[in-house]
Amino acid sequence: MGRPGLPRTLPIRTAVALGAGVLAVLPVAVLPVAPARAEVQPPRQPPPGMSVVGGARLGQPGVQVDRAGATTLPELSALAWMISDIDTGDVLAAKNAHWPLPPASTLKTLFAAAELPRQPADTVHKVTAAELAGLGTGSSLVGIQAGQSYKVSDLWLGVLLRSGNDAVRTLAMMNGGVPAAVTAMQALADTLGARDTRVISPDGYDAPGQVSSAYDLTLFLRSALANPDFTRYAATRVAQFPGGRDAKGGLVPSFQIQNGNRLLAGTDGVTRYPGLIAGKNGYTAQAGNTLVTAAARDGHTLVATVLNPQSGKSNAVYNETRQLLDWGFAARARVAPVGSLVHAPTATPGHDAPARQAAEHPALAGARLVARWGALLALPLAGLVVLTLRQWRRQRARRRRRARVAAFMQRG
Repeated sequence: MGRPGLPRTLPIRTAVALGAGVLAVLPVAVLPVAPARAEVQPPRQPPPGMSVVGGARLGQPGVQVDRAGATTLPELSALAWMISDIDTGDVLAAKNAHWPLPPASTLKTLFAAAELPRQPADTVHKVTAAELAGLGTGSSLVGIQAGQSYKVSDLWLGVLLRSGNDAVRTLAMMNGGVPAAVTAMQALADTLGARDTRVISPDGYDAPGQVSSAYDLTLFLRSALANPDFTRYAATRVAQFPGGRDAKGGLVPSFQIQNGNRLLAGTDGVTRYPGLIAGKNGYTAQAGNTLVTAAARDGHTLVATVLNPQSGKSNAVYNETRQLLDWGFAARARVAPVGSLVHAPTATPGHDAPARQAAEHPALAGARLVARWGALLALPLAGLVVLTLRQWRRQRARRRRRARVAAFMQRG
């Protein structure tokens, strides 16, 4: 999602040239903007009985850290945050790691992890008006036009640099539609062990019941980083995006887009962070500012996830992420981890497993039901196949014996 104050994506003269018909889909001036609707803000306190995936301390409210031998943690205002070493799987410190909160566009890391491998980068797709229908009010847009053709690589740059929900929608439609993308994302979240996440919209736009957590978003970025194409796209600071047609049908040239992650782009008063690899920022009315970012130093890659700073200061999500990464690199070898990043789904005790089952996406439940019945039917079917094969072999042997006897009688 966009945030007011992000860099302009189109020069004003280019936007005017596109005409009124195109301005509806191309970002102008300070777009993308926050969604216009004012939703009820999430509670300011974490819920009781949070998940304990990754360790019991990660399910406890408040800051969790072993300060022995390390400098004091910076004071951070975010509702939830986590700093982890994804090479070792150690969670170095966390606050409300499993608090389910609206993720905004940081959820696009899960979309990328699930969908990026499905289409070659050089595939060209002509966008239809139907594919752009239904975008949320105030959605951040990169500027895709119906009737124009785009390479998949351009669409992913639109997703990961400008957080374009129009690019997300187009890629989802190319891969079977929005419901299919939601199902694939939820299935991958389950596979990764991300028990706090409920996917409703593939772009992270505010939707009732759509939540994730600092812990889960760290898992998603780790999964996405395993794909070199994701790292290449998400680490791009500036790119040229294909233009379109103005109201009179004239060709408008390509325009520049910048990466919305200011720690990577070094824009709007934020200095670039040394060693930063990739990440994803987000903003919506419900989620506030969110950011998940990976940086490397001394052979280790740390991921900092920061959700909804409360200080009200400019660039708070970037400054708090910077402080968290600085602390993490200095303290990495000096603190005992407070938890770990799971590598496979784990059963969680008590409330968590029933809740996971109750809220499961219907399509996933259907797939699991088919798999279960398939397993039950596999044994009798296999037995039937064996019996049929044996009967066929016996009949073939009898025919061969009869043929040999007949040949012998003819020779006699």
